Amino acid sequence: MCTGPFRKIFHWGPLTALAIIKIITTMTIYCSRQWWSPKEGFLAAANFLLFFSLSGSTIYHFMSAIYEGPGYLPLGWRPHRGLITAGNVMHYSNTNSNSITVHIYELSHDELYQKLTYPIDITNSNLLGGRCILKMDHHCPWINNCVGHYNHGYFTAFLASAVGGCCVSTFILVSWLLTVITRRNYTFPSPSVFTLILVVFTIGLSIGVVFAVGMLLYIQLSAILRNTTGIEDWILEKAKYRRFGTDDVFIHPYSKGRLFNIKQVLKWHCTPEGDGIVWPVREGCDQYTLTVEQGYQKLEKRKRARRYRVVSNVSGSWVPVTYGWCVVCHPPCTDEPRIKLSVGDTVIVTRWRKYWLFGEKQDTIGDPKKRIRGWFPHSSAIEVVENGRNIPTDLKDD
Repeated sequence: MCTGPFRKIFHWGPLTALAIIKIITTMTIYCSRQWWSPKEGFLAAANFLLFFSLSGSTIYHFMSAIYEGPGYLPLGWRPHRGLITAGNVMHYSNTNSNSITVHIYELSHDELYQKLTYPIDITNSNLLGGRCILKMDHHCPWINNCVGHYNHGYFTAFLASAVGGCCVSTFILVSWLLTVITRRNYTFPSPSVFTLILVVFTIGLSIGVVFAVGMLLYIQLSAILRNTTGIEDWILEKAKYRRFGTDDVFIHPYSKGRLFNIKQVLKWHCTPEGDGIVWPVREGCDQYTLTVEQGYQKLEKRKRARRYRVVSNVSGSWVPVTYGWCVVCHPPCTDEPRIKLSVGDTVIVTRWRKYWLFGEKQDTIGDPKKRIRGWFPHSSAIEVVENGRNIPTDLKDD
């Protein structure tokens, strides 16, 4: 296994991304020097330097996003009591050296108890790394790291550079190919069949990057304009759903105007504003607004949870062909894990699809190190019902 500074890139994601960048860069430079050599004039040189700069920017911001990292909550950190709003009392407890748990007692409700990871709205526990991530957006396999507070700007610049570079690359490669196919006068030697195939393949790669990475860039820019993350978007969507049919409107605490939101992330040096822990919020909100909202959402989620008993073994495969083609052809559109289960296991289910269920194995609830949760085929389990109703669950954490 690779160790040292190369450990972070010795993974299929970064290695694949670097291979794609290498192929596109090499073929584009090769074709550019033949089709429109930078020695032919100012525009030719500008065209070559534009692509070369975008390619270099892609590599630089890609590596920076990997090695800069998202930023982690300091070990032993405690929320400042000045951030606590009236009506809430906090008690701190460390569950281990890498995370912090905050218990919030809402005094306006009888014995309402919420166990929350602070601050859920701006940090999130990365299950892959076991650390609390500052402003976690998502875990990106292409950089083999999470996208968070400190590398969000680098990641966005990497996406923009890749899309821009591939647009220029596509233009150069297609122009070179049309010159060869139409047999117009050209001064370079006729290419071999292998070279033609490689150029066509590279054109496909470039166009694929433009569409795929361009869509991801659009999603990231939209989130930056709203000053949200992928996790916060999910919380906000559920907050809107909870208030459907009422006059109550949930206000996202961190969105203070598009220009302000952009300045929080996008800078020439890609260094974000703030420490990633305490954030400027809108009037009427505080650092715990989104945290408390998610607490209520989790409470409602526990209330609707159902207990299921497994009646046939589940392999944990992403393509469980033994359960039929309907299950195979209708997978959940998520990268969440598929879990392995045995006959007799009990699962607390919180999400339902026609052919799939999402839940947590009951004997692992409450132990973050051993908890097993994910998707499994719907037909592999039956709901446990007693006296005409589902047995109440004792789900402690989400």
